[in-house]
Amino acid sequence: MPFPAYRDRYLPAFTAAQIAALPDKASIPVIVPTGAIEQHGPHLPVAVDSFLGQVWVERVCAALPADFPLLVAPPITVGKSNEHVGFPGTLAISKHTLRLQLLAIAAQLKEWGFRRMLILNTHGGNSAVLVYTMREIEHRMGMSAGYLRNQAKIELPLLERTYGFHANTVETALLYATAPAFTRPEAAPRHYPGSLEDPGELRPEFAPATYSWASQDISPHGVMGDATVATAEDGARWIDAIVDGFVAELTGPASTS
Repeated sequence: MPFPAYRDRYLPAFTAAQIAALPDKASIPVIVPTGAIEQHGPHLPVAVDSFLGQVWVERVCAALPADFPLLVAPPITVGKSNEHVGFPGTLAISKHTLRLQLLAIAAQLKEWGFRRMLILNTHGGNSAVLVYTMREIEHRMGMSAGYLRNQAKIELPLLERTYGFHANTVETALLYATAPAFTRPEAAPRHYPGSLEDPGELRPEFAPATYSWASQDISPHGVMGDATVATAEDGARWIDAIVDGFVAELTGPASTS
């Protein structure tokens, strides 16, 4: 497998001696991408989340100055995806396995001399596990563990913002812009697991109260959102905005704390 375009920042491309000789390791943040392999409807590949994580890392590294201190660890490509079990193509690990992987990576990074770890997560099902594990890394290991968040604002219709949260307009457009050969636009569906007339307090996502859901219970094909209106042009614009957001997060004043 060839090394990625950001090989000068990719720890697996270094020799052990090169890692040992890196200066100021304690101040260099190491990105750990976390994603998933899971169904994304009839029109997108199952690797959407992990693939997009690599897109973000590659484009962010290309946008940063060459001397900006940042390194990248190997990605965790299979995540906690039990909400999508039941569809072919979904690979899921338990919350305990994900936690143990993160703890093991953090422990090794610390052993090598690193003290700053940043999670770049592209799968919502990982989020709760990541938050409490990062807290554990900070308190038990004395490391700085943070979430690399993106603040890009993407304008979408209210219904899509409310109920479009998987294989939706945005994810579909991003794949059209980055990996069109692996998509099937003719199969793109539109499905929402609710309407704007429903009470707004309890919803699957993006509400004051959310419930535990499985995709096969709320969608016949695993899609929540409108994939029919996605375009590669929108995807390209949104990619630029998202990359700009990540770069701002990394280079802003808060990144040095």
